[in-house]
Amino acid sequence: MGSLKKLNFEVCGRVQGVFFRKHTKKTCDKHGVAGWVLNTKGGTVQGLLEGSQQSVSKVKNWLKSVGSPKSKIDKCTFYNECTVDTKSLTQFSIITDKTEVERRTFKT
Repeated sequence: MGSLKKLNFEVCGRVQGVFFRKHTKKTCDKHGVAGWVLNTKGGTVQGLLEGSQQSVSKVKNWLKSVGSPKSKIDKCTFYNECTVDTKSLTQFSIITDKTEVERRTFKT
């Protein structure tokens, strides 16, 4: 298997209450990208992407400039981007459990 990309992201704007997480999962599933997405208490959406460089690039573009139909993306920031040799995740998940959201939410 070739090199894989792994990174965190945060999307700011009108991204909660507009099915952003659902459309993010749909986009990641379409491109074979694993990871997770969640709503933060601060009104943003955060997540983790892991997949081929080409697939992750497509999802990054979608997060920056497309989003869900009713969203308005003001800013999308990517953090901790790195290359990994093996996948640590097998699917893409929407995190809704409050304990998990608190555990996974990262400080920016």
